[in-house]
Amino acid sequence: MPDFFDISRHFTPEERAIQSTVRAFVDARVLPVVGDHFEKGTFPTELISEIANLGLLGCNLHGYGCAGLSEVGYGLAMQELERGDSGIRSFASVQGSLVMYPIHAYGSEAQKERYLPKMAKGEIIGCFGLTEPDHGSNPSGMRTTAIDDGDSWVLNGTKRWITNGNLAQVALVWAKVGGQDGEVRGFLVPTETKGFEAQLIHKKMSLRASVTSELILEDVRIPKDAILPGVKGMKGPLSCLTSARFGIAWGVIGAMRACFDSALDYAKHRVQFSGKPIAAHQLVQAKFAEMLTQITSSQLMALEVARLKEEKKLRPQHVSMIKRNNVRAALEIARTCRDILGGNGITLEYPVMRHLCNLETVYTYEGTHDIHTLILGQDVTGIAAYD
Repeated sequence: MPDFFDISRHFTPEERAIQSTVRAFVDARVLPVVGDHFEKGTFPTELISEIANLGLLGCNLHGYGCAGLSEVGYGLAMQELERGDSGIRSFASVQGSLVMYPIHAYGSEAQKERYLPKMAKGEIIGCFGLTEPDHGSNPSGMRTTAIDDGDSWVLNGTKRWITNGNLAQVALVWAKVGGQDGEVRGFLVPTETKGFEAQLIHKKMSLRASVTSELILEDVRIPKDAILPGVKGMKGPLSCLTSARFGIAWGVIGAMRACFDSALDYAKHRVQFSGKPIAAHQLVQAKFAEMLTQITSSQLMALEVARLKEEKKLRPQHVSMIKRNNVRAALEIARTCRDILGGNGITLEYPVMRHLCNLETVYTYEGTHDIHTLILGQDVTGIAAYD
């Protein structure tokens, strides 16, 4: 797989070991089955315990049974998981960055002790309830409410496009306290609670090896201590998204590399015209040169942002740039590789079309390409152009 600038020389021995271990797991356990799961529209639940045993759930968190990896180590783990499939990385990313991270950062000590050790072991699965049917790019317009009813909170609302929704034992639901004009707070809702329902979203053409759900909350009554005490307002969910987007920007490098490797091997063996492999033709070589440049650029950006994160100098705009750049590059690479494979590129005998379909969703979720463009535009000009 391409590492044109030998970027791995910057990794610690532990980080290289993480990458090697997760790569071996993906080769042995994910790649042999993920095509069938994608075709059937199912998630390989049998891999959850194995992913947990590798320490990959909440792996960049410290304490409470979490692995405490470096940010680069976390990124490399996400990269290798997405080399397998975006759905596998999404599962780990939601568990670690969107549910475990906010509990770790904003939860009470009792909440941390109750959830984090079991979540790290894969014994409790979480989902993140922010997006609603009518509020995606503008989550602050959410309509889900939490009403103080004395000794309980009563939640009503609907969340949509929720990864892990039908797998989860706990949902982190963001709601407005007191009504539509209230302050946004996070609530840990056991999914067995009366009035809570998760409905699978079917007929997806992307992220098929992933569980995607709609959450319906009708007079869901939870204890007062189910609220995350350490954060108020949109800072809570947006900080979670920043954490998850960082993992996405690393993850899609794995998808790029999977497509590149598949197309390169194919081009070296596919013979056309004068008995030469298509890799010998100038147009094909130009495509590989451009893809190699995009992969290398994405690797360098991800590594630099990981360093900023470890130095506590990271800004959300940094993550917007690498999420926007790397996902766009991954999608372009997948399309180019599909073209190189010709008709064979649309079959599940090769990973390219599967990655291409998945990346269409990754391009949109956790901040669309256009929204991240506007975030950067606002950072440059000081002017918000969302409305």
